[in-house]
This record gives sequence, structure tokens and C-alpha cells, in this order.
Amino acid sequence: MTLNRRTAVIGSAIFAPVTGDGRSLEELLYDAAQAALKDAGVEMDQIDGLVVASNDQFDGRAISVMAASGSVGGVDRDILSTPSASEHAFVMGVLRIASGQYETHLVVSWSPTEASSLSEAQRLGADPYFHRALPLDELSSHALQATAVIAQSPQSQALAGRLVASNLANGRRAYPEAVAGRDVDENSAMLRWPLRQNDVAPPVTGVVAMVLASEDFVAAKKIEKPVWVLGMGWATEAGFLGDRDLAAAPALEEAARRAYGEATITDPRAQLDVVELTNATPYQELIAYDALRLSQKASWTSDVEAETFGYNGSLPVNPSGGVTTINPVFCTGLIRIAEAANQVRGTAGKHQIPNVKKALAHAASGFAMMYQTVLVLGADLEGAQA
Repeated sequence: MTLNRRTAVIGSAIFAPVTGDGRSLEELLYDAAQAALKDAGVEMDQIDGLVVASNDQFDGRAISVMAASGSVGGVDRDILSTPSASEHAFVMGVLRIASGQYETHLVVSWSPTEASSLSEAQRLGADPYFHRALPLDELSSHALQATAVIAQSPQSQALAGRLVASNLANGRRAYPEAVAGRDVDENSAMLRWPLRQNDVAPPVTGVVAMVLASEDFVAAKKIEKPVWVLGMGWATEAGFLGDRDLAAAPALEEAARRAYGEATITDPRAQLDVVELTNATPYQELIAYDALRLSQKASWTSDVEAETFGYNGSLPVNPSGGVTTINPVFCTGLIRIAEAANQVRGTAGKHQIPNVKKALAHAASGFAMMYQTVLVLGADLEGAQA
């Protein structure tokens, strides 16, 4: 859909991984929100509304947003909550600004690890008659997906280790504390066949906050280095895994078609400067390559071996290390968006890619990438649909 009012990212804060610093979840949310506001150069009084994304099962309490609303500034302020995925909070924030009713929004998502069994918490979101009985959690669904990819593209199993190594190398640059002690080991413990411990990052606590503003607000406040949402698309696949081809991602193809259309992207490999995509497993990364038109299945081997998508490649993918490096399960999608925006703003720190003008953020969530969201972010509005 073409929006008649443009929205920009003007600030962000990523707190992940969070380990043993003694802060409560409410304190972490407050600190992240304040850090994002500071990064944007605005005060809380200048924020018209909020969209938050959290999961009651992960938080271990009902209607978890009620306990968190004060920490993120929701008292006496319009606040909307979405429990589906963190990236959906960003989409809602953009749409609410596009409606003309808001000039600014604060978007916040979090994912703790305090649930006694994260697997059981995830299982509660599965179909109660078939999937829960498997039992199905996200790791199991990712393993089923990996099996389907290997069956259709046998070369993917040999490529998986190279992708993990590439992402961990990026992670050592971007978030060295997150990958400390993790090495590429093709003989690491089997978690869910064919996924080994080496292939996936363990769940960690994380919080991410972003500040959005309308083009009118950006102009009036003379905001420096806004990152414009040039294109946005999202789509969902069937919840029942038996109704899907797990080796393909038609929802991602549709989301990319919409985002590319709005941003006038006809050749993503040539027009994009950096990509942040969701890769809970290396097999998901390969699926995303194909669905995003970055690399067709027949070219996977040559592109991976040529390090086309490496840190120094022609199109760097996941200079942050992606989900392979940091996996705060529920808010990984919003982190991908924040990382892509930071690349365009030139604020990505140690993993900044030079001269980024246009970036793609891909967020996938749910069992076997059920929900798919694609955003094209840019330093200016030139070339985007009005």
C-alpha cells in the first residue's frame, strides 16, 4: 500500500543481550525508551503515542503491557499493544503516523527469558489438537523447515556451516560479548535434527526501542539524518504446517513484492547497500535469499563461496551477526529494523558499512517463519512512490 504521509526513524536503542546486571524488566524498558529518545533528540512530551509488542507467555504474566506501560511512558498517553510480533509494532506505528492523527511514536518491544520453560511457553501458541501434541516449539518448527530445505536443495546442508561462520565473524565485530566462547563446530550437540547447537543462538533477554516521526515533524524540528520508510510489506502463511511448503516462503515473496514496489526496487542486489534479515537458522537465511530475490537457489553455492553477502561483499547481509549472534526471541524482528536504520544513519558503530544509503530489513516470526515483514529504508525520499 502506498502511504500518503511519510514516516522516518529518528532514534533507536538496542539492549541485547542483557545478562546479570540486576535491573528489573521495568527498569530495562525505561532505560531503553529513554535511550531511544535521547538518540532521537526529543523529549517524552513530544511523543504522541506508543506501540509496544510483548508476549504474555514469555513475560509470565497476563496482559504484561499493563505492568510495563508506565516504564515506557504510556501513562496519560495513547498506547497500543500487539502480541503477535515485535515488527508488527513498527508497522502499526508507521500506519498510525500515516493516518495523520499522530506526529510521533515510540515503539518498544522486549523478550525476557524468565519463563520456566520457553519451549512450553511457545507451545501454548500452537494448534491445541495436533501441533501441541508433537510437541511443537519454535526450534522444532525450524528443524522441520531445515529438513524440507535439505530435501529440495541438498547443497544447503554444506552451506549451513559457512553461513554460521560468516554470521559469527560479524557478531564478533558487532557484539563480541554475545558470541564469546562460541566457535564453529560441525560436531556440536544435536538439538533437533538437522539443527546442531552450533547452528542457532541460545535465547537471551533483549529490549529494543525506536522513535518514529512524520515528515512534517522532521522538517519542523530540523531532525538530522532521518531514515525514511520507503517501502513496507507484510504477509502471513497458514498456521498449520501441513498446509505449507516449508522450503519456500510465499508470504515473504509477497511482502517483498509490496515493499519493493513502493520503494521502486527492481534489482535489489544492485539497489540495496545492506540487508538485515532474520536467520534463526542458516536454512532460513537461504530461504530469505531466494524470496527476497537476492540469490536464487541455483546460485546459493556460488554466492556463498564468493562471500557476496559477507561483510566486505558487494551486498553485506547481517553485519550485526543477525539472529545467529543475538536471539532475544520475541523482539528479534524489531532489532533487524533498528540495525538496518542504524546503518543508514551511520550509527551502527563497529559494524557500520560505509556509505549506506538504502537498506532492507526483514523480520520473520512464528513457527517456521509464519509471519513475514519487509521494509526498505533510505536516507532520502528520492525514487519512492509519493
